[in-house]
Amino acid sequence: MTPEVQLSDASSAGGDDTRPPGVDALHSTIQRITANIEQVLVGKPEVVRVALITLLSEGHLLLEDVPGVGKTSLAKALARSIDCSVSRIQFTPDLLPSDITGVSVYNRRAENFEFRSGPVFANIVVGDEINRASPKTQSALLECMEEHQVTVDGETYRLREPFMVIATQNPVEMEGTYALPEAQRDRFSARVSIGYPDAAAELEMVAEHAVQTPLQELQPVTDATEVAALQRAVQQVHLSRDLRRYAVDLVTATRQLPELRLGASPRSTLQLVRAGRAQAAIAGRNFVVPDDVRSVAVPVLAHRLVLTSEARAARRSTADLVKQLLTRVPVPRGEDERD
Repeated sequence: MTPEVQLSDASSAGGDDTRPPGVDALHSTIQRITANIEQVLVGKPEVVRVALITLLSEGHLLLEDVPGVGKTSLAKALARSIDCSVSRIQFTPDLLPSDITGVSVYNRRAENFEFRSGPVFANIVVGDEINRASPKTQSALLECMEEHQVTVDGETYRLREPFMVIATQNPVEMEGTYALPEAQRDRFSARVSIGYPDAAAELEMVAEHAVQTPLQELQPVTDATEVAALQRAVQQVHLSRDLRRYAVDLVTATRQLPELRLGASPRSTLQLVRAGRAQAAIAGRNFVVPDDVRSVAVPVLAHRLVLTSEARAARRSTADLVKQLLTRVPVPRGEDERD
């Protein structure tokens, strides 16, 4: 496995159009992870793409859909594809914040307090049905997801790198669920809905998964060291000044829509450009083009927006509003993306 990956500019390799070696290494790893996940989640390549973009952009993924469509299976498949520490938290109404972060326990023999780490101290944390816990418990993840650290009794403990939270949640109208606070939703880099499979994919699933789930035999195809190297490589993907302005214009436009009570935050602008870089790297380029940003705009922005009561009554969708903005905000044209 590759300990370090560089996405050098194509011009440094003699000025031809061949892809930089780092892109080839990234493609090889992504193909292996994709093949692994698709053994479990059949017929959902777009969902897998968003999950991998979130991983490469050092973000956190929110899977929202009705029960039984494979949210937890996707989260587990991605976690098992990487040879790293993985923990799973089943969110329930009686779960406490200390059950997630850990707690200080008094040691009588040593006559001091010792910190016993919680399940959040892992490379990949799978939070199952996160919106079945109270908002107080959900808030235990705020510091973890943003700063990659935990503060307990005045002491700060760093989390492992790479660190990713993959959370599943049921729609808020389902029984026994709480709405995620705006601050919590904003910390998820992307949200994706899996949806029901088509008839062919469901028939294949019944034929192959009826006796034994592929999750039981899934083997890691990469490790935490390589994933961290790929994340550093994605940071080197070039983003032009005009595309940075385009990302800012998209986010700013959400704050001016009359249908929205709350637009996208500056944090979402950062996540949008990071996801755009990851999409460019997956596509085999070491520079971002407008389509990279546009292809990740809906999963990155839609879940952060809050509709007005009138828009909710009219059954407007935040995803549709983002798609409308993509047709209205001018796209940069005629520039050299590597300039």
